[in-house]
Amino acid sequence: MQTKNSLLLIGIVMIMTTESFTQKQSPPEGSKPKDFVLPPKTTLTLENGLHATLVPYGSLPKVTLRAVIRMGNINEAADEVWLSDLVGDFLEEGTLTRTSKQLAEEAARMGGEIGVSVGDDQMSVTGSVLSEFGPAMVTLIADVIRNPAFPESELDRLKNDRIRDLSIQKADPNAITNERFRSLLYPDHPYGRVFPPEELLRGYTIQQVRNFYAGNAGGARTHMYVAGKFDAPRIEEAIRTSFGGWERGVEPLVNIPKPRSTREIHIIDRPGAPQSTVYIGLPTINPGDNDYRRLLVMNALLGGSFMSRITSNIREDKGYTYSPGSSVSARYRDAYWVQFASITTDVTGPALKEIFFEIDRLQSEPPTTEELQGIQNYIAGIFVLQNSSPSGIINLLSFNNLHGLPETYLTEYVKTIYAVTPEEVRQLAARHIREEEMQIVIAGDKKKIEKQVAQFGRVLP
Repeated sequence: MQTKNSLLLIGIVMIMTTESFTQKQSPPEGSKPKDFVLPPKTTLTLENGLHATLVPYGSLPKVTLRAVIRMGNINEAADEVWLSDLVGDFLEEGTLTRTSKQLAEEAARMGGEIGVSVGDDQMSVTGSVLSEFGPAMVTLIADVIRNPAFPESELDRLKNDRIRDLSIQKADPNAITNERFRSLLYPDHPYGRVFPPEELLRGYTIQQVRNFYAGNAGGARTHMYVAGKFDAPRIEEAIRTSFGGWERGVEPLVNIPKPRSTREIHIIDRPGAPQSTVYIGLPTINPGDNDYRRLLVMNALLGGSFMSRITSNIREDKGYTYSPGSSVSARYRDAYWVQFASITTDVTGPALKEIFFEIDRLQSEPPTTEELQGIQNYIAGIFVLQNSSPSGIINLLSFNNLHGLPETYLTEYVKTIYAVTPEEVRQLAARHIREEEMQIVIAGDKKKIEKQVAQFGRVLP
């Protein structure tokens, strides 16, 4: 009996304690993130045009190195789609003196790894190792870039890998919707050629791979970044020794698109699909525009964050979709705004109605100061997190250099975000989210959604 009474007393105390906790006030807000302060950096330029930026950062005995080459999908002709991606695959297959296995093992002995990535405008070779091996990783990256083997024996395997990847992506409604959206925005431009025909991939020869790389790689297109803890004189010596004799090559290609966008609806028919994958967007200002950072604030408030208006409406309130979002997608001298969502088929039309309702509302009524402050805290916090690692710092510097931005773009980023006013957000929405120009692409069951969406624009066959 005494035990039961003790248990009862404990239970009462727990309930009272829980109630007291729930009655407590929310913790005070944290302080605002501070402006980004870039550590003192060293820059150098070799005679062949190669640039290097060295940024000491942190106390951990690790260093990240990345060679960024201004080449990628932008350099592909209409009959070369994904050829740059295939080139990137080959760079991981070894050099004239090292096999792919030897590359991986050598990086592992340095306490790290090495990898290649390819994007619209840039190709990168990245290594992250213990600080003492920084100069050795410079040498390894230089070998990958300067002496690729391009072994013909691996051609069929790598092409088959790409063909499988193509098959997987073309079965993904998000991927095929994005492909159609990009092809409409950028007709006859590399940015609009997202997927190659399978027969094109199958037909690539090793000579095409070698010619593509030789015609685009060189010192003039390359920037080497080093961030972390390292011996600066030894790193600089390694860069000069490893890259100094490399040919200059040609200057970076400048091929700025002229995107088009009209209020049309394009439906990719997927009979029986339980959801409609929707992309709604249009071209907008690029990072070189003074309003670009302010546009990011507007985007986060409208649809680009979990607490955004469109997300709150069609996800939280209506339950039409689970993971909507919007983004400002940037490339060299180019960007577009897009709202995307996978919506339950039967409410595709109502969801579009709510998306346009929120756009109209923001264009006519500025947000409250409190709502805007929450978004500003979110963006500033994300920015601080992004530059809290060597890799993050390299990402920021590479972005700045690609778009030709001043260093103040980074150092005054947080200040600029917090300076945006509610009225400026309204004006940005009215000026840059022009509904009459919005391209609408939907992958879904055409029979079930065509009548639902016809009120939002001309449905093309």
